Amino acid sequence: MIATRSRNALVATASAVALLGVWLLWRFDPNAPGNPFLPCLFRMATGLYCPGCGLTRMLHALVHGDIARAASMNVLALAGLPVLGAIALNEMRGRTLLRGAVARFAYNGRFWMVAALAFGIARNLPFAPFTALAPG
Repeated sequence: MIATRSRNALVATASAVALLGVWLLWRFDPNAPGNPFLPCLFRMATGLYCPGCGLTRMLHALVHGDIARAASMNVLALAGLPVLGAIALNEMRGRTLLRGAVARFAYNGRFWMVAALAFGIARNLPFAPFTALAPG
């Protein structure tokens, strides 16, 4: 019973935070001056794009229904959102949405770390087709 209460409290808190995030992304444009979103500290320090660069702008585009713009900002994060949703449903509801090799990759932290590192390197390469991975 305590575990159920804890899980329900966690789900309620996560839902409230997600709704607040959606409202902020709907209300404020991350590209506009004076927005409440933090800039990428890695980009400010190095001049390079990190694997998460463009994430806020990607989410802003998604909230506004612009999937093409979202993909131009951070295609790895956009591709990872359905996987994250399936993992969340697997864990919260006990449904098996991910099976076999897909589940092994989805739950493999090493895979995601390597993917993020490779994506971070690739999006900083100064020639096509990799320049298309930079937040646009």
